[in-house]
Amino acid sequence: MDQIYLEYTFKVAPIAQGNEILIAELGYAGFESFVENEEGVVAYIQKGEWKPEILEDIQILESDLFEITFDFKEIEQQNWNAEWEKNFHPIEVDGLCTVRAPFHEKPTTKYDIVIEPKMSFGTGHHETTHMMIQFLLKNDLKDKKVLDMGCGTGVLAILAEKEGAIDLDAIDIDNWCYLNSLENVERNNCKHIKVLEGDASLLEGNKYDVIIANINRNILLADIPTYVNCLNEGGTLLLSGFYKDDIPQIQERCEEFSLKFIENLEKNHWVAVKFLN
Repeated sequence: MDQIYLEYTFKVAPIAQGNEILIAELGYAGFESFVENEEGVVAYIQKGEWKPEILEDIQILESDLFEITFDFKEIEQQNWNAEWEKNFHPIEVDGLCTVRAPFHEKPTTKYDIVIEPKMSFGTGHHETTHMMIQFLLKNDLKDKKVLDMGCGTGVLAILAEKEGAIDLDAIDIDNWCYLNSLENVERNNCKHIKVLEGDASLLEGNKYDVIIANINRNILLADIPTYVNCLNEGGTLLLSGFYKDDIPQIQERCEEFSLKFIENLEKNHWVAVKFLN
């Protein structure tokens, strides 16, 4: 039996900062998945998790700094997946990596990643995932231990293994993402990725050579100290999920823990940033 979802369509102005805050607050309220568009955010929650007062604690809706309107409707999961399949096109990054669905033709690029197009974040179409793929392609991952935090579909962990990483953890707090990552890890015949459901509390006692975290700014700011404790000397921290205007705040937080800013990538106001320990 297919799960029934509610689809909330939010129109947000100003959109950049508004989308980020709205997605974070909706996530805490129980919304599972989000799609950003030119007008705002489309958010999904299982009907069984919904309650009439679900939006009462979404503070940004009451803020004078943003103008937000919304409506919602029921949608069946199978209809959502059909829409994905209809609109999901393969992407190619820097001529080296293709991210595609199972029904697409096998490419000739060096790395071929097959992702089942479902509701999880991280197909490579979003700017942040695309830039993180670019960073991974530029870094030597052979024999490295890697963490993919907020793994979504698992696409970044899968690429890291294909590039030679030998010990990988992929973690997401969202159950849908956890299950989808398990599927995609198996689909890509990965042998060294352990998929976990949870947050940064799972990291205690672990050490990594490379940490990838593609999450929203506020969670990153809170979790950077934990990442630093888990990062080996000389290790690499790759962060994304925020806008160009947020770089100074992210950089200041990282430099509190002696991380060195190396470079950033930018795509449509979104950024990805590289630090070294």
